[in-house]
Amino acid sequence: MGSYEENYLSKRPQYLCKMCGKCCRVVTAPLPYEKLKQMAEANDQGAIDFLSIFEPYKSVYDAKKVDAEIVENIENRLKEDGNYNEKEMTYYRCKFLKSDNLCGNYENRPTLCRYFPSSPWAIVPPGCGFEGWLFWKREEDKQKVRRAKEELLELKLLAQRTKDSETLKKIAAVEHKLQKNIELYKKYGSENW
Repeated sequence: MGSYEENYLSKRPQYLCKMCGKCCRVVTAPLPYEKLKQMAEANDQGAIDFLSIFEPYKSVYDAKKVDAEIVENIENRLKEDGNYNEKEMTYYRCKFLKSDNLCGNYENRPTLCRYFPSSPWAIVPPGCGFEGWLFWKREEDKQKVRRAKEELLELKLLAQRTKDSETLKKIAAVEHKLQKNIELYKKYGSENW
């Protein structure tokens, strides 16, 4: 894990979890089910872990019968970020969720479960204890991107005022680094921040 992820995970307030089981009852993945199966067959540990825990619902309708509010929440968030593709959507349920909403595999649960929500951009069920905290973490990320965009504008102005080739190379290097950082958030809509 990179330092950003480690920092995020170390500050994640686990006490916010309400142990409602909703995040295990209806979930989705960023990749289609067929792609996850291929990745698991190619020994991708993340895909192996995910598919060892979660089994797909037969249809969106079946997932909605379990909890329509969660499905609608997921769809709305993905649409908001510009990442919704109905044809590639698969919903899953955890094989180990017990009727009391506790994990039947808690001691052996993989990293995927231990660190959920693993990103400020994780989609959590409505009413999740992490909801407000994740909102503020996303806002912090958006503010960082906005600052990076402002710095890019300042660098462009600086580049227009200088003729020194060495200074222009340094400006270009910094611009490239800032642009890469902004690109990390593109899938969340950073071009509109």
